[in-house]
Amino acid sequence: MSFASLGLIDPLVRTLGTLGYQAPTPVQAQAIPAVLAGRDVLAAAQTGTGKTAGFALPILQNLTMQAQQVAPNSVRALVLVPTRELAEQVHRSFAAYGAGLPLRTHVAYGGVSINPQMMKLRKGLDLLVATPGRLLDLYSQNAVKFDQLQTLVLDEADRMLDLGFSRELNAVFAALPARRQTLLFSATFSDQIRALAATLLADPVSIEVSPRNTTVKAIAQWIVPVDKKRKPELFMHLLKKKRWDQVLVFVKTRKGVDALVDTLEAHGVAADAIHGDKPQPARLRALERFKAGHARILVATDVAARGLDIDDLPLVVNFDLPIVAEDYIHRTGRTGRAGASGEAVSLVCADEVVQLAAIEVLTGQTLVRIDEAGFEPDHRVPLTDTRGEVVKKPKKPKKPKADAQVSTVDVRFARC
Repeated sequence: MSFASLGLIDPLVRTLGTLGYQAPTPVQAQAIPAVLAGRDVLAAAQTGTGKTAGFALPILQNLTMQAQQVAPNSVRALVLVPTRELAEQVHRSFAAYGAGLPLRTHVAYGGVSINPQMMKLRKGLDLLVATPGRLLDLYSQNAVKFDQLQTLVLDEADRMLDLGFSRELNAVFAALPARRQTLLFSATFSDQIRALAATLLADPVSIEVSPRNTTVKAIAQWIVPVDKKRKPELFMHLLKKKRWDQVLVFVKTRKGVDALVDTLEAHGVAADAIHGDKPQPARLRALERFKAGHARILVATDVAARGLDIDDLPLVVNFDLPIVAEDYIHRTGRTGRAGASGEAVSLVCADEVVQLAAIEVLTGQTLVRIDEAGFEPDHRVPLTDTRGEVVKKPKKPKKPKADAQVSTVDVRFARC
C-alpha cells in the first residue's frame, strides 16, 4: 500500500518521499481515508505508530483543496494538545508535511509571551496547534475566533483530563461551532475518554490498531526492586555498569528531578531537566541539548511523557513509577518508536506496589523482576499479578537469633 493509494495529493506524497516515509502505518492507512471523507474519528494506537501523520496529512489536504480566505483572527482547523512540548512537536510535523502548501499555521502555549501569538492570529490562520489554557487566554482577549472552524483534533485527550483541563475543555467546546469534524487520537482511551467521545463525535469511525492500553512489543521491560532511599545510588551504579549512553529518566516530582540532576552533575555526568517550573525556552534548550548529545541524561516529570519525539532513543528509566498507570505506556513509548527496539527499566520500592499493580492490570503483563546484587531491598516489594493482587509477600531477611552476646559480636564484626 502507498500513500498515493490512500487518496493523498501529489504535493503531499512527494514531501513524504523526501522525508523518507515509505508506506503508511496501520493507523495511517485507516485514518487518512476517513478524515479525507469528512468523518469523525476515534483512533487508539500505540505511541510511535504515526498517529500525528494520521490526522495531519488529511487535514492539510482538506485545507488546501477547500481553499478559502481566512477572516482576521479566525482559524479553520484547531489541534488541542496537553503540553507545550507536544504542541511544538505536532506543529513541526504539520510544517514538515505541509512544506510548499499555501497554508498559514502557528502554535500557541503558555510559559511564553502571548503577544507574538496574537500578532500571528491577526491575519487569520488555516491551522492552530494549542494547549487549552493558552487558547482560552487568546479567546478571552478576542484574539481568536471560531466562526470558520472546520476541524477539531484532540490529541492525547486522556492526558488533558489527567492534568485537570476538564473545565478548560468544556469552555473550548462551548465556544466552537456545533457543525464540525472532530477527531480524537491517543495511545490510551479510558472509559472517561470514551464517554467524552460519545458527546463530541457524530457516528465516528473507530480505529484500534492494537490491543487497548498495551505497550510496544519491541520494548524490553523489567523492574529492579530497591529501597527508596537507595534509588539515586542504584541509578548511578546501573549507569556505570551497563554503560548507558542516552537515557530519558522520569521522576515523580519537580524537586526530585532537580535533586537527581544535581547528583548526576556531582558525579560528572552531563544532565538536563524538564519540568513545569522551567520556563519554556529552558525546556526547549534542554531537549535540544539532549537530542544533540550534549547532555547524556534528560530527567523529566510526566509533563514530558507526551511530546518528546527523539529518534532512536534506546532507554527510558522510571526512577519513580507514575501515579496514573496510563502514563507508564506513554513514558515507555518514548523508546521503541516506529518499529525500533528499546528498553524500559523501572526502579521500584515497596511503597510503589499499588502503582506497580495498576500498571500490570492495565497492560495485562507481569513485569519481570531482576535483583541487582548489593541493592536487594530491606523492604521487599510484594509480588503482584495482572489482576492487581498480591500473590505472596517476599520473605524478609532472616534476623540473627536472640543470643545477645553472639548477636552483638556478629553485628559489630559485620560493621567493621
